[in-house]
Amino acid sequence: MSVFRPLTDEFDRWADQGLTATLWWRDDDAIAPTPALDRLLDAAGPVPLTLAVIPALAEPELAARLAGRPQVAAVQHGYAHRNHETVGKKAELGAARPVAEVAADLAVGFARLTTLFGGQFRPMLVPPWNRIAAAVVPALPRLGLTALSTAKARDARLAAPGLVQVNTHVDPIDWRGTRGFMGEIATVEMFCRHLADRRAGRVDRHEPTGLLTHHLVHDAGLWQFLPRLIEVAAAHRAVRFLGAAEACA
Repeated sequence: MSVFRPLTDEFDRWADQGLTATLWWRDDDAIAPTPALDRLLDAAGPVPLTLAVIPALAEPELAARLAGRPQVAAVQHGYAHRNHETVGKKAELGAARPVAEVAADLAVGFARLTTLFGGQFRPMLVPPWNRIAAAVVPALPRLGLTALSTAKARDARLAAPGLVQVNTHVDPIDWRGTRGFMGEIATVEMFCRHLADRRAGRVDRHEPTGLLTHHLVHDAGLWQFLPRLIEVAAAHRAVRFLGAAEACA
């Protein structure tokens, strides 16, 4: 049996119920054109892709590489992807600094990405390590940010007034173990779990199922898997891939 059979079966259930399984794809840590980025863009093809770009490190050549690809959106990945916590888990936008200081960094990053990417920039914030202090969240709309993306099923559509939350739910990298590809079966199971939970109403049915990748650290197994996954999903009648703007609509 194909490793994708459980996934296509789940898509079939959506189709049988007259539903559309919306998906979106976020890839983190983009800073420059690289062979890995080219491979990512080839894997995506015409499918919408959201690139979380680190503002302080982003090179103008990245914007040039993405020009002419309207299906690729750039969003804001913190400011410098630097940990400021002295204890506990890593975070750039955590509680170790005053909110005003965090917001000032984000404002500089927002302006830089707007200049670099123009209309390809979408005002979504992706916190490094998917972590952000609760006190920082209400400040984001004042900076021009209209969306926030972290990980796991959202509790509510709005993280704050004027700020849509749209998360990722499928991360195929084993960060706590080998730091390589988690494997085909485990990744397909993550997809099926969130899709089934949406269909059954156990989580927000309107939040698109999000795939999270990190092109700079993919191993051979993940590179081989990704194009097959995208091809299978995109070909199904019940599936629609969303770009960053649509994912937040």
